[in-house]
Amino acid sequence: MGHDRLSGLDTAFLCLDSPSAPMNLGALAVFSPSQPVHPTRLVELLRDRAARIPRLRRRARTMLMPLGAAAWETDPDFAVQRHVFAHHLRRPHDANQLTDRVSELMSTRLEVSRPLWELHVITGLAGGRFAVLAKLHHALADGAGAVVIGLSLMDGFTHPEIDDEPAPPVNPLAGMTDAARLAKSLFNDSAGALSTIPAQARRVRESLDIAAAVVRGARAPEPASPLLSAPSRDRSLATLRIKLSEIKRVRVRYGGTTNDVLLAILAGALRDWVIGRGQDVDGRTLRALVPVNQRYRAGNAAGGNQLSGYLCELPIAEPDPVRRLRAVRAAMDRNKESGPFRGAGALPVLAERVPAALHRLATPFFSGGASLLFDLVATNVQLPNIPLAFDDAPLQEIYPMVPLAAGHALAVAFCGYAGSVHIGLNGNADALPDLHTIVEGFHGTLGDLHQLTA
Repeated sequence: MGHDRLSGLDTAFLCLDSPSAPMNLGALAVFSPSQPVHPTRLVELLRDRAARIPRLRRRARTMLMPLGAAAWETDPDFAVQRHVFAHHLRRPHDANQLTDRVSELMSTRLEVSRPLWELHVITGLAGGRFAVLAKLHHALADGAGAVVIGLSLMDGFTHPEIDDEPAPPVNPLAGMTDAARLAKSLFNDSAGALSTIPAQARRVRESLDIAAAVVRGARAPEPASPLLSAPSRDRSLATLRIKLSEIKRVRVRYGGTTNDVLLAILAGALRDWVIGRGQDVDGRTLRALVPVNQRYRAGNAAGGNQLSGYLCELPIAEPDPVRRLRAVRAAMDRNKESGPFRGAGALPVLAERVPAALHRLATPFFSGGASLLFDLVATNVQLPNIPLAFDDAPLQEIYPMVPLAAGHALAVAFCGYAGSVHIGLNGNADALPDLHTIVEGFHGTLGDLHQLTA
């Protein structure tokens, strides 16, 4: 197996990582066993399955050429016990104890000299349930890639990359060999090289258009914006579930997609929250970055980041929930008509095409610039619509978590599974001590839509 070089977007996420903005993706999975569980068995089972996945045995190592590039190599000191841990909660009926523990774990950076992941078994939940927290660095995978890894830990699944051949150590000068090979191929097949010029020109035009859209889309953040925050290491996590049938009921009446309805409900929840803080919402919108999965478009089911994105204005000034939904639906329809390679939301595509050296130099300086383009991330992670289990315990709940960009106070992730939409809200604990009020706003806004539907 050859070297697996980090893409431009993978490198960007690696460079964005900092003590106050760890680039940790997460998923909190809650299982309901039919009999008492043994934590030691759960840990050993996780360790055995994780150790079989090649990507989880690899670390990122910097190469000398191309300048600033990095590649995945098998960690010669890999020890799976350094990545899988057990915890026990002492107050089973305290619902906040689980989210508090997960918030603490998600706020800690992953050690970049090791494979960039952790698994945490958490026992002591009410009703004999247990949870598994999967924590991955965003450089290792995007949401869809994390799902592939997560499914490989479940009963009855095998990771598509599993093999017995380890990735060889990275040769820091391997890029020179690659460059020489490329030069030789260009000389030996000039006709083939010339045939790629139109595609390359189109790619350059796309990149320039995206860069221009980013510049046009940047706006000075409002000083009083409740979603701007000073850097903080502390995180707060809130979770909630909505029945998928309730979302479908709104869709049948007003149209749009499930994601449109969820974004409109999020807009209503944020409106109530801002008003509850005593701030004015008149004439205001909050802009969400909505990631778009490009993995299956590219025909690759595993590994790395393959993302674009849309920018969607959340009309928090609009008091009517139906008009909010229609505004969100219209905005998302316009995004889809333009496609995932147009507009400022396609910033991840541009990051993918930027040389690694530029990421190494510029990304740390511009990491706080996300607030110039959007106020929060709102993503939807898809799970297969099949029953899942771990050690014969059915999966009951699954809450996704996405990292906070520097300067942001909130990131929201949705995941549909087993007839429900599971929602994870990752917040800056210092800026959002009232995160629970946004959860209440979700229920209130959905209730308003149901009342109008009836």
